[in-house]
Amino acid sequence: MEYILICLVAFLGSGLTLFSGFGLGTLLLPVFGLFFPIELSIALTAIVHFLNNLFKLTLLGKKADKQTLLSFGIPSILAAFAGAFVLQLLSNMQPLLEYDLFGKQFIILPIKLSIAFVLFFFSCFEIIPSLANLQFDKKYLPLGGVLSGFFGGLSGNQGALRSAFLIRSGLTKEAYIATGVVIACLVDISRLSVYSKQIFFTEHIFNYPLIISATLAAFAGAFIGNKLLKKITIKTIQLLVALLLFIFSILLGLGII
Repeated sequence: MEYILICLVAFLGSGLTLFSGFGLGTLLLPVFGLFFPIELSIALTAIVHFLNNLFKLTLLGKKADKQTLLSFGIPSILAAFAGAFVLQLLSNMQPLLEYDLFGKQFIILPIKLSIAFVLFFFSCFEIIPSLANLQFDKKYLPLGGVLSGFFGGLSGNQGALRSAFLIRSGLTKEAYIATGVVIACLVDISRLSVYSKQIFFTEHIFNYPLIISATLAAFAGAFIGNKLLKKITIKTIQLLVALLLFIFSILLGLGII
């Protein structure tokens, strides 16, 4: 059962996140969590996420915008370390609210609620007509990189913020997706360097056939998504990102993810 569910989520999530630039880890982590301890689920998700990003890099990497990589990617990676440091300082902060729904307990944390408000704000750029044609000048990309990286290091939710800035930075659809993939790979390397000790001590209980199956399913999703890319306009991608940002912000703010 775990093979079917995890591989299906990996396939669909990879295809969808090729366009949105975020969401695969968000989808995979709770599914892995159904079958494995949470600390192992985080490591498994990170491995599949990284390998899938490497595959997407081979498909699209050469189309990345080099200037954006420098102005957005470098601040993002540096700020991620600062966010991780702040996370250590805030690790004992009390939740704002705890509640039960359908037999499960959910916790609303201050940091996740803050990120939810930021993402909700960005989703409004496509929902509100007066903001629909607004684009961020490239001079603001370093600021976007700092925010994305910092919140990524703080909570792991950097992909959505990264996409929120890049989607309105004037890039072509190919450059937008490829640039996001390159930055995601760099961030994944940083994450795995943090998880390496945990992976080393738990690798003896890894389900390697499941990791391989989920990774191949993610590859298939990315491959098919890349084939569909030529048929999709940048406006469609913008609307998809806006919808996912809106849903993601609500679920994050409610403590569900």
